[in-house]
Amino acid sequence: MSSNRLPGLDLLRAIAIVWVMLFHSFLVGGLGPDFAWLSRFGWAGVDIFFVLSGFLIGTQVLRGLRKGAAFSFGDFYARRAWRILPAFVVVLALYACFPALREAPGLQPWWQFATFTMNVLIDYERNQAFSHAWSLCVEEHFYLVFPLLAWWLTRWASASRFVAVCAAVVLAGIALRGATWVHYAAIDPPRNWFIEELYYPTWMRLDGLLVGVMLAALRVYRPQAWARLQLRSNTWLLGGVALCGLSFWLFRERTGLAANTIGWPLLSFGFGLLVFAGADAASFIGRWRVPGVGWLAAISYSLYLSHKIAFHVVQLALAPLMRGSLLLFAAYALATLLLGAVLHHLVERPFLRLRDQRALAARPAPARAAV
Repeated sequence: MSSNRLPGLDLLRAIAIVWVMLFHSFLVGGLGPDFAWLSRFGWAGVDIFFVLSGFLIGTQVLRGLRKGAAFSFGDFYARRAWRILPAFVVVLALYACFPALREAPGLQPWWQFATFTMNVLIDYERNQAFSHAWSLCVEEHFYLVFPLLAWWLTRWASASRFVAVCAAVVLAGIALRGATWVHYAAIDPPRNWFIEELYYPTWMRLDGLLVGVMLAALRVYRPQAWARLQLRSNTWLLGGVALCGLSFWLFRERTGLAANTIGWPLLSFGFGLLVFAGADAASFIGRWRVPGVGWLAAISYSLYLSHKIAFHVVQLALAPLMRGSLLLFAAYALATLLLGAVLHHLVERPFLRLRDQRALAARPAPARAAV
């Protein structure tokens, strides 16, 4: 399933990437006090991506598993590698080989990025460059483990067992984050333990991916219930907005105990309802075709990888000349879009075309009819 045919999901993806980049504008001085409200919760854009990934990848995997022999683990991993690695390798090479491009001096060892272990090994105080790759590490762990776990669960799964497993994951996450918060808040070590122990590790950030998988399971295994619920997609949309609002109220103290225990699952369920509504072409956001949104959604991965480099280059080259001006903000935006578009069109798309060509060539030729 591709979000290219679902404008509502494209809209959510575009909102997510713009929101994340606005949040990261703190690296170059932020948007100013008048617009701080716009970027304050921009970190949540990553959680939108998690729910979308759980839903889209979950649907792909579960549909294949339901068909039995039609699902190939090798093909799945190969497709993910062709999709993720080329642009990532290019950006990692830029960070490793050209220190002047880094938004911060320190960089974790390259092998931690290459093995997608940076998010659990990072020394955040000293090595903040390319630190936003933490979320890519989380997604890669999901891509690696979820198909195997889904295959195992489908051997014995029932609706009640699936719900029980999901509830156990949510409750375990709440308990683990709560215990971790209480422990480190008590000893208060001289490092950014919130980032290193709570925010970045994969096992702390499963809620969004889980909610996406739950939506995928509903769509694949209960299509009639999915269709019936989508008759009220706009109601679910409003519910999602309300639940996100409640979550952001909890996250007014972002590093607090309440936010980092029940805040994450509430936020993920809120975004899950938005994704559910966006997957309905007849919903308010499903039929809202905004010019440029599809393109932003298409290049969002390249934008995410490269936007801090663009910020830094503009800051060095133009910020001293246009300090605090709207023209400077436009320069940041233009440079970010330009670099993301170049990475997408020169790296991402060619490798995706190559991937599709290889897949087409590997298909068995149709048998000829007997004459």
